[in-house]
Amino acid sequence: MTDKTMTADEAVSRLRSGMTLGIGGWGSRRKPMALVRALLRSEVTDLTIVAYGGPEVGMLAAAGRIRKLVAAFVTLDSIPLEPHYRAAREAGAFELMEIDEAMFMWGLHAAANRLPFLPVRAGLGSDVMRVNPGLRTVTSPYDDGETFVAVPALRLDAALVHVNRADRLGNGQYLGPDPYFDDLFCEAADAAYLSCERVVDTAELTKEAAPQSLLIGRHTVTGVVEAPNGAHFTSCAPDYARDEAAQREYATTPWPEFAERYLASSEGAGS
Repeated sequence: MTDKTMTADEAVSRLRSGMTLGIGGWGSRRKPMALVRALLRSEVTDLTIVAYGGPEVGMLAAAGRIRKLVAAFVTLDSIPLEPHYRAAREAGAFELMEIDEAMFMWGLHAAANRLPFLPVRAGLGSDVMRVNPGLRTVTSPYDDGETFVAVPALRLDAALVHVNRADRLGNGQYLGPDPYFDDLFCEAADAAYLSCERVVDTAELTKEAAPQSLLIGRHTVTGVVEAPNGAHFTSCAPDYARDEAAQREYATTPWPEFAERYLASSEGAGS
C-alpha cells in the first residue's frame, strides 16, 4: 500500500511532450481543470488529446499545445460549441479525428482490455467513415457474416481525471449522476493522475455512499492530487454546479488575456 498523494505540478512534471493524453469528464462537467491549469503552466506540448471535449480542449488548443485531437465533440454544454476550440480548428492548428460517441467509448474499452480494436455498428453508413479514411471494417467469422467498424484502441500514455473523493492509495469515488467513463480513461492509460475535491481515509469512502460509487480502483492510479474546487468552472455535482458566469467570461475573452489571469490563479477564474 503506497501513499500516492502529490501536487498538481508534481503530477504534470511526469508528463512529456509528444504524449497521448486522455482527459476525463464530459463537455463542461467534472473536468480536471486544476491539472489542466498545471499542464498549461508547464512546457509540455505536441500532445495528442483524447477527450469527450470541453474547456480543457479549448484552452490547450488556444495555447498551441495540441498536435492531434481525438474526440466525439467539444462543447461547453450551455454554450454548444467551444469557441476557442472552434477558432483553432478553423485555423487548421491541429489534426482532428472526430468519431461517434459510442465508437469513442469502445476505443477506450479496447485499450483498457489491451485489445487492438473492438467491432461496433456505430459509424456504418455515416460520414464518420468518410472523414476518417483510416478506419477499417471487419466481417464476423460466424454464420451471420455481419460487417462492423473496427474501432482502434485509444491507448493513452497518461490520463487526467477528477472525482469527488479519493483516498491516498488511489481509490476514486464519484458522487454525481454520471461516471463519464473516467474509469476507462484510467484503465486505458499507462499512468493516471486523479484529482479530487477531498482526500479521505479509505473507510470514509463507503460510510455515506454506496460501494458502487467507488469508480476508480487504486491499481489504475499513479498519483492522487487533492484539489478543492479542482473542476471549476465546470461542474462537480453534488459539490458544486458549473459556474456559468466564469464560463461565459472564458468563452468571450481572448485567450491571451484570459490565460494571464487564469494560469496565475490557484483555483481558476471566478474563484
